[in-house]
Amino acid sequence: MAAFSRESGDKPVRVTGRRARKVEGGVFFPKPENAVTIAVSSRVLFRTEREQKVFEQKGVEEYLRYQIEHENEPFAPGPAFPFVKALEAVNARLRELYPQSEELFDIVLVTYNHAHVGIRLINTINHHNLFIERFCMTGGSSPIGYLKAWQTNLYLSADASKVREALTEGIAAATMFMPEKVTEVSDSQLRVAFDGDAVLFSDESERIFKAHGLDKFFEHEKENEDTLLDHGPLKGFLEALGKLQKKFYAKGQRLNCPIRTYLVTARSAASSGIRALKTLRAWGLEVDEALFLAGAPKGPMLEKIRPHIYFDDQMFHVEGAAEMGTIAAHVPYGIAQNYKAKTNTTVGK
Repeated sequence: MAAFSRESGDKPVRVTGRRARKVEGGVFFPKPENAVTIAVSSRVLFRTEREQKVFEQKGVEEYLRYQIEHENEPFAPGPAFPFVKALEAVNARLRELYPQSEELFDIVLVTYNHAHVGIRLINTINHHNLFIERFCMTGGSSPIGYLKAWQTNLYLSADASKVREALTEGIAAATMFMPEKVTEVSDSQLRVAFDGDAVLFSDESERIFKAHGLDKFFEHEKENEDTLLDHGPLKGFLEALGKLQKKFYAKGQRLNCPIRTYLVTARSAASSGIRALKTLRAWGLEVDEALFLAGAPKGPMLEKIRPHIYFDDQMFHVEGAAEMGTIAAHVPYGIAQNYKAKTNTTVGK
């Protein structure tokens, strides 16, 4: 059944979102200033490797022809798909508790594709029963300006250059990768794991370690134990998650909250972890679990956590996580970008 929205004026506007929540006969869409907006590239939400090869080998016209010919064939889920499904599960719980609230996750599909490809994308979204009504099809142009207009809280893409551009503009962003094996994740609780330095925090301490070694790093952290770390590129996203978590806490659902956050860091607890925890407390932010690994591999811990997404600034850790089946995303920020890592991870393009 078709729904109608009256947000554009007195005249009803036909909307194709049959799964949208109805309010007083209209469709409820949160305003960008109230929502937690997640912009997702079509190349990480779905598997589009075959189509990408057509584009690279035969050019844009053949690519468009191919997409139109196959527009009734849905794309398979990509690395961001479980994350998006988990966002929708959280929204369902929020709507039960706060029927009139606009404080929800709002998912925007961002793609360089021509509008002709939109039909296949819409067919795919309907096939997988996703609630994504906001599209941004740029026809090859940069989407960054649109991300700012949407007041985007997080941008996920397969295009590392656009991710770097978004970070430069102050938008939390990460490049997603498709592991060769994928660990099954929860369908009722959103789990998000963060590295610390150069992700939640600045790369100040990482710079000390890279330039002067581990002993100098420990010395620096001890001397600055009561000095707050500066914020990193994903601090705002953790803050947005915490804001939604508190809505569940206010209803007595702390122990049954459908959002769970993790700090997974190579820092040591006693020698350098206290500064990280004091910084989070001073910011008024919480993580549900904090793992200080003292340089141990992160992959095995992430395999136990089973996050929908893990953010790290170092490709070495991203690849280690992917090898264990974790969906990992690279935050190309800070001093670590000057150091090379392995290159055997499959990119989710």
